[in-house]
Amino acid sequence: MIIKTVNLETVCGVTSRLPDNDKPEIAFAGKSNVGKSSLINALMNRKSYARTSAQPGKTQTINFYNINDALYYVDLPGYGYAKISQAEKEKWGRMVENYLKKSRQLKCVFLLVDIRHEPSANDRQMYEWIIGNGYRPVVIATKLDKIKRSQTDKQVKQVRSSLGIGSDVTVIPFSAVTKQGREEIWNLIEELSEP
Repeated sequence: MIIKTVNLETVCGVTSRLPDNDKPEIAFAGKSNVGKSSLINALMNRKSYARTSAQPGKTQTINFYNINDALYYVDLPGYGYAKISQAEKEKWGRMVENYLKKSRQLKCVFLLVDIRHEPSANDRQMYEWIIGNGYRPVVIATKLDKIKRSQTDKQVKQVRSSLGIGSDVTVIPFSAVTKQGREEIWNLIEELSEP
């Protein structure tokens, strides 16, 4: 995929109305420190367009990035960050659920998990939530450069068994550092966003 233009078009907070977009949307969900901004930047071919932060829990809005005036990358707020109050977490939860239920253009949700660790209870809950809203998630196993090559298959197996997913669900190992997995994700996005 050749990225010609990127534009952060809409930022939705808890009280904002969701935009009524007319282009396909691909959403990205994941824990606060799973590398979501890094993945989105890699897919946009930009260094730091989506804000990455050393402080997890930074994305507290739903951000709509217009890509090539052809589709949207939708960055959902990170979940599972301990320092945020329960009330705040519930607000984010409602905001994300509202988006999953109401978006007419959402084609797919990419669920990001850290390849180094077994998916958490929050990851499993998010996976169930996505399915419960009628979508079939694609799992992106991030931080691939942090493990040895020989461990990849074992870690992918752990992700599958922990989330309880079969071979029919796509799991793509990805590294924001080496960009491994990016082409595969782009190809999938192109397929998913075809009319």
